[in-house]
Amino acid sequence: MAVEGSPLKLYSFWASTCAQRVRIALNIKRLNFEYRAVDILNGEHLTSDYLKLNPVGFVPTLVDGDIVIADSFAIIMYLEEKYPQHPLLPSDLVKRAINFQAANIVSSSIQPLQNLIVEKYIEEKCGVVEKLSWVHMIIGKGFLALEKLLTVHAEKYATGDEIYLADLFLAPQLHRAIETFNVDMSKFPLLSRLYEEYKEVSAFQDAAPENQTDAPAQNSC
Repeated sequence: MAVEGSPLKLYSFWASTCAQRVRIALNIKRLNFEYRAVDILNGEHLTSDYLKLNPVGFVPTLVDGDIVIADSFAIIMYLEEKYPQHPLLPSDLVKRAINFQAANIVSSSIQPLQNLIVEKYIEEKCGVVEKLSWVHMIIGKGFLALEKLLTVHAEKYATGDEIYLADLFLAPQLHRAIETFNVDMSKFPLLSRLYEEYKEVSAFQDAAPENQTDAPAQNSC
């Protein structure tokens, strides 16, 4: 829950899928945190003050007292170790590996190849049509891999009846693919079902882009 003055401070941007993962993790673990908006569209992530926290100039960044962590995967693992309540990794070794694999497909094979920097570059060089073609190709390739990987592991959620790491990475990417890029999900029945499941979980909905304090009014992207 976002609470002003909390010891945990999350530097976030409403539409960032990376920041959304961390918001979900904080909500699942029922940790209060202070939400500090960073408007990356207006360059706030490139100011000298922010670059002192996060030299790469991305979001999210988590501040926990004197500890500063700037990477969504690292932040989530930190939260998992420090705050073990409501664990984000299963005890079963194989399921744990599947969670890492699914999370890495999103964080390495999808999100970085269709993030804002890449989108803007392709649009400037090739136009909007080519940008959208690229985004749909990248997302489709990644979703196909996830659909195949999770088919034998999914139950109510991605790897069982509990919410784990894979779900934290899947939900924001699915939201962006469906709501922003209008990706045809007919080829991905499992991912489509999981997306509907996530809509029923308050921890996911509270972390959704449109529900953040810095989200534009009446914007559902």
